[in-house]
Amino acid sequence: MPTAREALLNAALAALGPLPWSAVRMVDVASAAGVSRQTLYNEFGSKEGLARALVRREAESYLRGVDRVLAGRPDAADRLVSLAEWTVGEARARPLLRALLTGCWGERLPAPLPARAGAPETAGAPETAGAPARRRADAGAPAPGDLAAAVRDRSLAALARAAARDRAEGTGRDGRGGEAERARAADDLAYRCEMTVRLALSYVVAPGGEPGGAAAGTPADRGVGALVRRAVSGRSPTAGDR
Repeated sequence: MPTAREALLNAALAALGPLPWSAVRMVDVASAAGVSRQTLYNEFGSKEGLARALVRREAESYLRGVDRVLAGRPDAADRLVSLAEWTVGEARARPLLRALLTGCWGERLPAPLPARAGAPETAGAPETAGAPARRRADAGAPAPGDLAAAVRDRSLAALARAAARDRAEGTGRDGRGGEAERARAADDLAYRCEMTVRLALSYVVAPGGEPGGAAAGTPADRGVGALVRRAVSGRSPTAGDR
């Protein structure tokens, strides 16, 4: 059973379906969540605080999903392809996420407000975990560039852990070749993660079909998967001096 906080956020998100944020009333959100309006104000302080929390929760939910997708496939290229396809599909289905990724906020959405003084500045900040509800409600959401960087860094960390595990189990490269070789391999992996994120975002901004002349109507998430696979399976610029 969801907490009062989660029930209020769920009710606010549901209200955004038929209504623009400017028409969403706090009393209606509280009623739909089955709590008093005072409980809503105790949790979020104001409608602006509710908007901050709603947008921040969307960012945190997306990053948790990124971690799940990256853990779901054994092969590095498959992980990055799955991440790109999932991101494009989720952004198409979730207007708040699409706005977070692109920075394009329509009039119907609760555009992110700056964090209040003394609050954590970005979604997912570790110091928010044990903070009082009102302080959490004052925290800000990440800018598109910050969110893209978080996805890139999580991808890089997940793939680096998998590579280290493969080496330890004897199923991957043995790691010989010295420090310079390992540094080039790390740079190459970082390039592929960055490329994946940037290609996914390009499809979020301007959806398209399968590259290379496929029939019209191919879902955008499948198109980006093919493009990412080609990009991450080829020779990266960082490999040019090997």
